[in-house]
Amino acid sequence: MESEDELDMHDAHDDDDDSVDNEEDFYSGGDDDAAGIDSDDADVGDYEFVDNDSDDSDDMVSYRHQQNYIILAEADIQQCQEEDITRVSTVLSISKVAASILLRYYNWSVSKVHDEWFADEEKVRRSVGLLQKPVLRHSNELELPCGICFEIYPLDKIQSAACGHPFCNACWTGYISTSINDGPGCLMLRCPDPSCGAAIDQDMINLLVSEDDKKKYFRYFVRSYVEDNRKTKWCPAPGCDYAVDFIVGSGSYDVTCRCSYSFCWNCTEEAHRPVDCVTVARWILKNSAESENMNWILANSKPCPKCKRPIEKNQGCMHLTCTPPCKFEFCWLCLGPWSDHGERTGGFYACNRYETAKQEGVYDDAEKRREMAKNSLERYTHYYERWATNQSSRQKALADLHQMQTVHLEKLSDIQCQPQSQLKFISEAWLQIVECRRVLKWTYAYGYYLPEREHAKRQFFEYLQGEAESGLERLHQCAEKELHAYLNAADGPSKDFNEFRTKLAGLTSKTASSKSTGGCRSKGGKGKMSAFRGSGSSRNIDDTDHWSCEHCTFANLKSATFCQMCQQRR
Repeated sequence: MESEDELDMHDAHDDDDDSVDNEEDFYSGGDDDAAGIDSDDADVGDYEFVDNDSDDSDDMVSYRHQQNYIILAEADIQQCQEEDITRVSTVLSISKVAASILLRYYNWSVSKVHDEWFADEEKVRRSVGLLQKPVLRHSNELELPCGICFEIYPLDKIQSAACGHPFCNACWTGYISTSINDGPGCLMLRCPDPSCGAAIDQDMINLLVSEDDKKKYFRYFVRSYVEDNRKTKWCPAPGCDYAVDFIVGSGSYDVTCRCSYSFCWNCTEEAHRPVDCVTVARWILKNSAESENMNWILANSKPCPKCKRPIEKNQGCMHLTCTPPCKFEFCWLCLGPWSDHGERTGGFYACNRYETAKQEGVYDDAEKRREMAKNSLERYTHYYERWATNQSSRQKALADLHQMQTVHLEKLSDIQCQPQSQLKFISEAWLQIVECRRVLKWTYAYGYYLPEREHAKRQFFEYLQGEAESGLERLHQCAEKELHAYLNAADGPSKDFNEFRTKLAGLTSKTASSKSTGGCRSKGGKGKMSAFRGSGSSRNIDDTDHWSCEHCTFANLKSATFCQMCQQRR
């Protein structure tokens, strides 16, 4: 486990290293504040990535190093806690109990503890509740009143913290147990006396509470090392108890836990490289929000002229009757009362009044709103369907990879008379398919938020996206369909199996190369253009003449005070 000082050394980047900078700039994203990074994490910088495709799943040791993070089990977390407590205790010449109180107060930052302590020890002691020397009161008394229940007790039934305020064992137990059952706040427990801020140490807690409360307290204590430490997070996969110790500022935020779940350490959503966290957050919010329902209602329904409830027309006749209790009869085209309609106005399938009014421009605004809603819905559907299709294809590829590793490789090894070690190229192909499906999926979220007016950037992006999709489909077809011919061979080893090996390995290598070099930048001028740079920050900078509606997300002109789509006030 690297020390915190060593971890901080990783934060300093060599800006002169052009080769690394060129590769990482391809994956850079939004600003820190928009991505939800604390001000303390300002050294993280832009959302930049380095290539991190390797995943050695065979090394199941306690500390698994994967370039820029370490997977921690509960035993590892306890060991890290003990090492930090020992360091602080040794350097500051205080007890381990006092060191643990200091570390919890400063969110397990050893360097922060050292800096604050040596800057002003008295101030730190007052803030944390650590007294210089224990206070001894009533040393000659045989009995003392409890400060909570005011009963008189012998000294053997009275306990005091370092401050010396006496309370009976029963009141102490009730006070501490209630705090433990209230949650992790019990880790910073103070003296029950309202005028006192002395800290209650873990020794007193272990002395007075039940075994169940001890286990709860210990659980909070262990989890605080992850939840209060800005360099450590839990794996967000359901049921996973592993934590990730991350080297901040070291490059890619992509993390693969021992449970096989891949996620972004920065935002804890599933791994989404090359798209930045801001775009991912906006896309997920849009998928879960009601904005698309509103767009569908606007595009496919009209309000009843009387009760204003939206009505979908599902038959050919223009004569509509609202549902009870309204029962208003009206014309679908002009929304006028049906009693005013007849053969002179066009009958059941037309409305001369509507056509005349439309020519006069009466219905321009309503039709324009409905057309905008329809176009917005169609555009969103276009990107969402492709995003969801790649997601389902990735899930299917994961299932196929598992079946390949557990069943098919052994069968293929027997048919082709080759050891499984020489069939590793098949697993590598499927791993590449899974990874590329993930990347391709998120490019559609990026494409949705790419401004329409940036034609050159959009064309370049769609060209790269098309090339990636074409290469991936060739690889997927080869690994899925052509491989089955060799799995179902009944006449022994195939003579052209080596040709298949060369083809599949070549397609795998080419697809991986396309994915890693997709961030090539135009060098014809001074400007640089990254293909998949997160659009979250660039949109905020460039799209100054529009504002996004909070209700339906429609992009309105800056001069508009009402949304052109849903008519909500800005």
